[in-house]
Amino acid sequence: MDEDVVGTELRGLRRRRPEIAGTVLAGTDGLLISSDLPATDATHLAALAAASFGLGSRVADTARRGEFRESVVHTSAGCVVTYPVGSDALLTLVTEATGDLDALHADARAVARRAGSALAHRRPVGAAALPTTHGPLATRTPGRATLPTRRVARHPHATWRRPPV
Repeated sequence: MDEDVVGTELRGLRRRRPEIAGTVLAGTDGLLISSDLPATDATHLAALAAASFGLGSRVADTARRGEFRESVVHTSAGCVVTYPVGSDALLTLVTEATGDLDALHADARAVARRAGSALAHRRPVGAAALPTTHGPLATRTPGRATLPTRRVARHPHATWRRPPV
């Protein structure tokens, strides 16, 4: 199974890189796929990783500097790094120390490539195969639509107000 390949890759990365405190695999839509962090932290981190990926991709595109490779957030206790995994997923690593970040990037990018290949062949959770259709799709004929012409009476001093936040 593809999930076994991805799980094996993530476990191997954790064994090789003891500075990794946790991993989160999420979709680019921010939905959690798998993690070894506490559930609430993983769910929030998955959503934040997707936001980080979106911003990073937009910055790279605007600056015309190629494709997004990773997002790194340095903290006082380590760092959080997000890598794209194929076209639909993200790998986020939480590290306890920054150490040799170049070696971590090289190892994590290789895992992300292999995991991306495995995930590319899986069907999204809950997705069903599309039914085959043998007839033509319904056609729509243009018609004449009429809108109501009645005016709504407004208070003479009514002004637009911003809804409460």
